[in-house]
Amino acid sequence: MQSASGDNWVYVCGRPFYLQRRRQLIYERNVTSDNPPASKSICKNPLLYSSLLIVVIAGYVGWILYSRYHANRTFDQRAQQEQAKKQREADRVALDQLGGNKLAIEMLYAPPQIPKGETAQICFGVANAKSVTLAPQDNPVWPSHNLCIDIKPVKTTTYTLTATGADGRSISRQVTVEVR
Repeated sequence: MQSASGDNWVYVCGRPFYLQRRRQLIYERNVTSDNPPASKSICKNPLLYSSLLIVVIAGYVGWILYSRYHANRTFDQRAQQEQAKKQREADRVALDQLGGNKLAIEMLYAPPQIPKGETAQICFGVANAKSVTLAPQDNPVWPSHNLCIDIKPVKTTTYTLTATGADGRSISRQVTVEVR
């Protein structure tokens, strides 16, 4: 069909369509490169949805790892606190067994009898002593919870252990070794 001006019209689906103008638009679109092609909608991009899904999954996995790390750390701290409490209690019991904070001679012993010319040992233990002396004998002694020294008495001898505390107070105990 032609109009009075000589343009071509085509009816498509009952609507008039101007052929000349359509041809001109197609030609201009193909020839001119100044007009960029129409951009696609970002919502139609499948990469967007896959990336979003990966980010959500990574966030979920990260949260699980963090929460497990935090729970383990809390458990370890609680176990360390309980262990430290048990250690303090054990230390307190040991300190009480060793005399606490008071000066004490915990033990002093020697064999009651030895043959003439033989050697023996005197063993002692002191708590909270600054200095210790054992008379009569020449071997050096020092404060200890368990120390044994060799002796060689010629006749029956009484040994005196004297422990002196930091405050200057002294305590003594004696043990006798009989020589036969």
